[in-house]
Amino acid sequence: MSGVPTPAVDMTTQPRPVYVIGAGPGGLAAAAALRARGVRAVVVEKSDTVGASWRRHYDRLRLHTTRRLSALPGLAMPRRFGRWVSRDNVVRYLEKYAEFHELELVTGVEVTRIEPDPADEGGWTLHASGGRVLSAAAVVVATGFNHTPRLPDWPGAESYGGRLLHAADYRNPLPYAGRDVLVVGVGNTGAEIAADLAEGGAARVRLAVRTAPHIMRRSTAGWPAQRSGILVRRLPVRLVDRLGAVVARASVPDLSAYGLPRPATGLYSRVREGAIPVQDVGLVDAVRAGRVEPVAAVESFDGPEVVLADGSRITPDAVIAATGYSRRLEGLVGHLGVLDERGRPRAHGARTCEGAPGLYFTGFTNPISGMFREMALDAERIAKAVARRTARP
Repeated sequence: MSGVPTPAVDMTTQPRPVYVIGAGPGGLAAAAALRARGVRAVVVEKSDTVGASWRRHYDRLRLHTTRRLSALPGLAMPRRFGRWVSRDNVVRYLEKYAEFHELELVTGVEVTRIEPDPADEGGWTLHASGGRVLSAAAVVVATGFNHTPRLPDWPGAESYGGRLLHAADYRNPLPYAGRDVLVVGVGNTGAEIAADLAEGGAARVRLAVRTAPHIMRRSTAGWPAQRSGILVRRLPVRLVDRLGAVVARASVPDLSAYGLPRPATGLYSRVREGAIPVQDVGLVDAVRAGRVEPVAAVESFDGPEVVLADGSRITPDAVIAATGYSRRLEGLVGHLGVLDERGRPRAHGARTCEGAPGLYFTGFTNPISGMFREMALDAERIAKAVARRTARP
């Protein structure tokens, strides 16, 4: 697809559209790619706008992937957005993207269950809010990797007298100025929130770590880590593990003395397990300066105290749990046998599961090559597969 609007095509004569569930980047990209191939695609979104999850992210968030490598099919991101695109500009881009491609959007409607169409082999029936029943030639599920905040069931959490919240509800450090805050989880979200709090006036910031992460510079001498991720993605795991260790020793200081040792497991081995490296946007300097203090993992709560895995107890004013999200696909497609033991799609992109032809998933992986980039590639592949499938007699 080129960076010009999709040519106007009368798709209303198509008896059944392809329904795309979710108006985030993955869903919008899939709809635009389908439209470019002359396939009618209707995007169904449970909120009242596109990019709903991006609107809820914390204020300082920026893409950890470059602007040029994060554009969706058919529309470049404006140069004025800079190299690392802010949350607000991501939202602006998604709004413009839907308008530019004249996407058919239905907002305020939630699809709750997908079933095979009993009257049409290969077709699908969607059950949605308000008693709606929709008939689809194919379905693209793009409800998002970060769908439902996951808060651990910590013993005694209900007795904690401070403020306990998931990172999804964190916006900026203003409410925590002069406060003692514990951030739980050292993925990219937890690391960035901890640095944000330290820079934003929190009196004390501790970071609870269960497993030490791999930490990478977002860019080294102008070379973005994303490009390295693209180059090594198809290489053997052991080779990338060795290369990653060399790069880490050369570019990131050893933080073992501060309670954040280098991981024993290789970088790409961890990626294959689902753990993406932390892109450093201030954590390393904050830890070395003592403004963020790594501590042991949280085990439980005891009144005002948080009990850590090493037996120590602390009394923070607030606990922010950067403990991830669940996909929550079970109610939607769990009965179709298309999910693995972790609740994630068994097939992704243009591939479909046996027994579920015409049911596609996008945006449910978190690759080191960049999520936006992979969703853009998925969109083109899905559109090609759907167009080929729907063209058959």
